[in-house]
Amino acid sequence: MFESAGRYRPSCGSSSQEWHSATSCFYVFASALPKLIAHPSAAESFDKLGWGSTGMYLIGTLELAGGVALLIPLLSSVAAVALSALMVGAFIVNVTVLHGPYVATPLVLILPLALIAWARRSHNAELARLVRRRA
Repeated sequence: MFESAGRYRPSCGSSSQEWHSATSCFYVFASALPKLIAHPSAAESFDKLGWGSTGMYLIGTLELAGGVALLIPLLSSVAAVALSALMVGAFIVNVTVLHGPYVATPLVLILPLALIAWARRSHNAELARLVRRRA
């Protein structure tokens, strides 16, 4: 499917890959999973927003997809940017609606995402070429 896919394999144990893995695990397990299993804390927040279970499952699915995509070098830069946009939205909602104790958390989570996006930016041109070739 991808002729050059072999060159995107990260070296095992590299500190860059460890950052991607840790960030990915956070988004999959700590952020997406509570929403996807309708944990009461997540459900309460989305009910307060008026978004209900549909909004909760949608955001959880986006976080899960982004967390998994962080592990795929060709997609990791784009995934990091998309998750950063999601975190900006979470910050705005926390400030304007929820007024919770963890208002700054989404902004803090943007830092590792920005580092991943920057470190993997070279893959964006290859991804664009693959998308154009398929279109």
